[in-house]
Amino acid sequence: MIKDLLMRNRSYRRFDENVEVPVEKIESWVEAARYTASMRNVQPLKYILVTDPTHCEQLCRMVHWAGYLTDWDGPEEGERPRAFLVQVLDSNIAASGRYDEGLQLEAITLSAIEDGFGCCIMLSFSQGEVARYFDLPDNIFPLAIVAIGKPAEKVVLEDMQAYGDYKYYHDENGVHHVPKRKFEDLVFARIYPQD
Repeated sequence: MIKDLLMRNRSYRRFDENVEVPVEKIESWVEAARYTASMRNVQPLKYILVTDPTHCEQLCRMVHWAGYLTDWDGPEEGERPRAFLVQVLDSNIAASGRYDEGLQLEAITLSAIEDGFGCCIMLSFSQGEVARYFDLPDNIFPLAIVAIGKPAEKVVLEDMQAYGDYKYYHDENGVHHVPKRKFEDLVFARIYPQD
């Protein structure tokens, strides 16, 4: 079951804008994230939960959607996310959220997939612009922005054909293809008991 969720947990960038993301669902995903491991158990991460359409529209403009899709400017009207999470670090708790960021984001996006929604985690945005927009205090730093909605695109996982062939792409039908390294490419060494 976890492998199926992992395979379905893609970076969705086009959504059915007619489908609302219930606040209760978003809150339950953040609730699940609090059970993840935390380096030194410090737990310095917090979240801004956004479903207000005006704020969603502003966040949609603040992020860069897909670095490899150079001829695509992001989702069009009707394909935009209905909700966002902004993951922030509280530097009064710790100077870094190293490792915690990914663990919590994976927990949130897996929870969303399990509930029939999809996400796109984005790190390509101006931290200063987001901090000013939300009028964040000096100790709160934006780390990631997560777009959330009902996926409205097909994503296909495929084996990477060449070592450096990792760039995702859209085919002529708008299907999003994501190359993944083969199992053999992930194993650096095998050290098993001798027979």
